[in-house]
Amino acid sequence: MAQTCIIVTGGAGFIGANFVQQWISTEPAAVINLDKLTYAGNPASLRAVEANPNYAFTHADIGDFAAVSRLLAQRKPVAVVNFAAESHVDRSIHGPGEFVQTNLVGTFQLLEAVRGYWSALPADVGRRFRFLHVSTDEVYGSLQPGDAPFTEQTPYAPNSPYSASKAGSDHLVRAYHHTYGLPTITTNCSNNYGPYQFPEKLIPLIILNALAGKPLPIYGDGLNVRDWLYVGDHCTAVRLALSKGRPGETYNIGGNNERANIDVVRTICRILDELRPADSRKPYESLITFVADRPGHDRRYAIDATKSSDELGWKPAETFESGIRKTVRWYLDNSDWVQGVVSGEYRKWMAKNYDTREAT
Repeated sequence: MAQTCIIVTGGAGFIGANFVQQWISTEPAAVINLDKLTYAGNPASLRAVEANPNYAFTHADIGDFAAVSRLLAQRKPVAVVNFAAESHVDRSIHGPGEFVQTNLVGTFQLLEAVRGYWSALPADVGRRFRFLHVSTDEVYGSLQPGDAPFTEQTPYAPNSPYSASKAGSDHLVRAYHHTYGLPTITTNCSNNYGPYQFPEKLIPLIILNALAGKPLPIYGDGLNVRDWLYVGDHCTAVRLALSKGRPGETYNIGGNNERANIDVVRTICRILDELRPADSRKPYESLITFVADRPGHDRRYAIDATKSSDELGWKPAETFESGIRKTVRWYLDNSDWVQGVVSGEYRKWMAKNYDTREAT
């Protein structure tokens, strides 16, 4: 009898790699990681599990219907967890086409392959199968100070090509449940941070720039607010949603840690002052530089995760203070991983996105 397994798409990305590692350390089922290996997909993030007999890698695109269908037929998974996505708002502003292709068209092709596989399963096996789609709180749009946090009933109002493409994929997942009966679950998370995050995102960008003595670029006035979720807590929530979530339902996952961007940066600077003081002995905060804001920058996100708490029994284990300290220390302790990531692709992106922004 074949070993029970799940397929994880985008498992070489930031959240996916953390999920794969956590799954292998806690669950008996094997993991098949299907990843296209774009710039943000990094096999080095999976070195801890690559020799594990419960792990296997398949190099493929979720938009490749034939390749996904073959893998499903060969491995016969009990679940598919879809992390695969283009996820950086700034990149979506510069090049929206890739986001539509991966997040919307790719999810459609993946759903079609999964529907074909699932519809041929015996009835009892089909009822236990799950397709879990990982999405973002950005599909809900922007909040003003004092607004209630997003719930699962908040209307969608995406404001960037990234969030619009993710909103479209969420709608497709919902439609495949209601039209075809595919047992889907969607999770919408707030801003993740932690180990293995590609340094185009705020927290690793600030850590690495600070250590290099480079300016710490802050968009606009720095008062845009995000709800910060430690990646390990997110992975736990996804595992619980997979085992306890009801088909057709959506679950919001948030860290209960609203912070303005400028406060996040100052916190990182204080931790670095303690753990790795600059040679100049100047505080890292002296490197903070305010730059022109991104177009359509959402002011505030906040998640109400009551449903996830009530139905899944989930709550975050990390506070922002404990999670950000773990994250800074991880980047300090894993310079080999960092150097492998900070390549020509990353340098070209930094030049494209930041060198043309005027200081404010």
